[in-house]
Amino acid sequence: MMLKRLLPMALALSISTPTLALDGAALFKERTCFTCHGKDAKTPIMPNYPKLAGQNAEYALQQMKDIKSGARNNGQTAAMKAVMHLVNDDEMKAIAEYLSKLK
Repeated sequence: MMLKRLLPMALALSISTPTLALDGAALFKERTCFTCHGKDAKTPIMPNYPKLAGQNAEYALQQMKDIKSGARNNGQTAAMKAVMHLVNDDEMKAIAEYLSKLK
């Protein structure tokens, strides 16, 4: 009887509890993005690596997904493909949003 009363409350709490937003800035560092793209996302280590600061979030997200899946596979994606297993879809979205807000 007590369980029947607690179950609806537990469900209500789980539904109403907001999901914590991922920190794109922290993920950019934790997932080693800065190593190649620069701490400010504007100073990549190689001139042919893209500057990511201010990039359109949807575009950046799609590029990350394409590199991870192998849909985008050119000479410059090889290094990034090697680390994409560290990043899930939600983290990619948070990183893309973070990058889009950089100036």
